[in-house]
Amino acid sequence: MDGGTVPKKAKELSALEVRRLNSRGLHAIGGVTGLYLNIQESGAKSWILRIMIGGKRREIGLGGFPDVSLSDARMDARDQRRQVSAGIDPLELKVQARQMLKREQQALSFKEAVEQFFETKRRPEFSSEKHAKIWLNSISNHIYPSLGDRRIASITSSDILSALEPLWAEKPQTGKKVRQRLEQVFEWAKVRNHYVGDNPALWGGNLRMQLPSPEKVAPTNPHPAVQLDELSRWFAAIVKTDGVGALALQFLAMTVGRSQEVRFAKWDEIDFAKRIWNVPSENMKTRKAHRVALSDASTLFLEEIPKHFRNELLFPAPRGGVMSDATISACMKRVHQRDQDDGGAGFFDLYTGRAAVPHGIRSSFRDWVAERTTFSRELAEIALSHEVGSDVERAYRRSDMVEKRREMMSDWAAHLKGSEGQ
Repeated sequence: MDGGTVPKKAKELSALEVRRLNSRGLHAIGGVTGLYLNIQESGAKSWILRIMIGGKRREIGLGGFPDVSLSDARMDARDQRRQVSAGIDPLELKVQARQMLKREQQALSFKEAVEQFFETKRRPEFSSEKHAKIWLNSISNHIYPSLGDRRIASITSSDILSALEPLWAEKPQTGKKVRQRLEQVFEWAKVRNHYVGDNPALWGGNLRMQLPSPEKVAPTNPHPAVQLDELSRWFAAIVKTDGVGALALQFLAMTVGRSQEVRFAKWDEIDFAKRIWNVPSENMKTRKAHRVALSDASTLFLEEIPKHFRNELLFPAPRGGVMSDATISACMKRVHQRDQDDGGAGFFDLYTGRAAVPHGIRSSFRDWVAERTTFSRELAEIALSHEVGSDVERAYRRSDMVEKRREMMSDWAAHLKGSEGQ
């Protein structure tokens, strides 16, 4: 029950009179006992209900003015006073409601959290559904069996460690990627109030002290590359191969681009006057736009592409649309097999003994720069669209050295064609 001295009844102000109030402090509004408009030094206005609860004077905030109108404030104040008269503490109800909401937010299962994060954050960032599925499947295959049904709020770093250890021992590089993805999920869960405390999937200061470096468990296995002395023979075999896949593979080799960059390339990205291929950010693995310096050979190659291939895409699929990654890979496998069928050795990686793949051409290029040229490592890394140097160094580097790279790419084209020094 409301107790204590009954406040003096205030004059009931109209909406216009309330709007005209501007002096700092509390202003009795009338209409409901204890209802005030509080005007702060900043000029902000808010509604306050002063009321006795359990023998103590309490203040209940009813919202800001004018977002909460005079009539709504009076209605809310009357409801609050009725609750007190019935022995209910409105402030305690608010606390309970907040706690319930917090419990509901934290009741999300780990699987539900992953899928909500994936749909709202990660999926829109992928350029292909294939890569999106790879991201989600890596967690569902390796982490769901042990943690999928657990409340995400209850998961600890020990749980993450137990889930990752078997994967870390068998496939350390996959384990590294999964851990990074788990860290993203828990950061999202913290922002959404589904998780409280330190991120249990953090590497630094946490899992790093409990799991060995994945690079030391098993060194990174590079993509099989064509050997430097075999490049011109391999490239000649590609040139003799028919089909749009072979054309795409030639251009990939001459520009050392990634498959996705080449398959999604459009004619309006090619600046023939400046001999530049402007790759948009959405086609880049780094999500940063990249300029490719085109050599005379690669520019001439584009100019000579058969007219029937010329639609919006440089290398469209036979039935239209974007060519699949498998088309380029199949072309490279076909050339390898054909060379063996003709009595040749095929095209194998020098270190792994495996048949070379399209992405390995980038490794061949890097080896060529290091072993056969005087071009700098930095120049090669920029050509491969890798980040070079620290954040500070990149901030002060105003040029991507495109003309220097053009000279390097011209020499690379000559190496592919076996015409160096001619």
